Amino acid sequence: MTEMTYREAMRQAIREAMQEDPRVFLMGEDVGHYGGCYAVSKGLLDEFGAERIRDTPLSESAFTGAGIGAAIGGMRPIVELMTCNFALLALDQILNTAATLRHMSGGQFNVPLVIRLATGGGRQLAAQHSHSLEGWFAHIPGLRVLAPGTVQDARSMLAPALDDPDPVLIFENALLYNDSAEIDETLGLDIDHAVIRREGTDISLITYGGSLGKVLAAADQLEPFGISAEVLDLRVLRPLDEAAILATAANTRRVLIVDEGWRSGSLSAEIMARIIEGAFWVLDAPISRLCSAEVPIPYPGHLEKAALPSVDGIVAAARQTLGR
Repeated sequence: MTEMTYREAMRQAIREAMQEDPRVFLMGEDVGHYGGCYAVSKGLLDEFGAERIRDTPLSESAFTGAGIGAAIGGMRPIVELMTCNFALLALDQILNTAATLRHMSGGQFNVPLVIRLATGGGRQLAAQHSHSLEGWFAHIPGLRVLAPGTVQDARSMLAPALDDPDPVLIFENALLYNDSAEIDETLGLDIDHAVIRREGTDISLITYGGSLGKVLAAADQLEPFGISAEVLDLRVLRPLDEAAILATAANTRRVLIVDEGWRSGSLSAEIMARIIEGAFWVLDAPISRLCSAEVPIPYPGHLEKAALPSVDGIVAAARQTLGR
């Protein structure tokens, strides 16, 4: 077992991929000399050189498009977009090219591209840099969307993502980069399945990414109330592990979904719909959800905190779902 931070886990995953496959390279704004906006790529330029750690101009559409072209040409690029809101500047490339090319070419071409994006609020970066847009991209056929919520997943998800013939987006909640944990360097990981992080019998708490820690803390706080909470970490947002979602709903018969995205048109709404379609008759209470407030994320710390799901809010929502 090795202890490392989430940031170090991502760096080691990139390093290992580049050591094992000369086709892998990293490109993005400030990934080289600066070491990455969140210091994930610090030191990799000295180790691998400027051919494989490529600083790019401030043009997400250009360098994401270049990454797509490199993937079509046989390379295995990792494109870093500083925050997920900047992905909107490359949405045409991601949606209209990367996600569709294998389908539109009848399987003649594929785009084995990995795009890494920082996501989430809580850092007082105001409305333009506090988005949680995972649900938007999980709407798009042709993409795989991952949300590693643990240090172990940050370490393990990149390798299978690079092996995927289709484009993979990895959303890394920026509040997790300093988290530290022991990981198993030998543990492989599929990128198809959700995982139960805590077993329980009274209510299922379904979440992913940056909200996972809050949900686990809330589950601990529910215990003194005599509430046994099961925690399902989705991990993979597209394709959703529907079997795991329906199984936990059937197990506890009550469900609360915690999603840092906005409530309207959210990923939580999709999960609710699938439970209603596949497990309605096993439920003992209406499905609940807790999302970010329907506002651009505020800059003032106290307002930002109020706008995002909190441990106390999760505890209150779970107790309300149980009628306690």
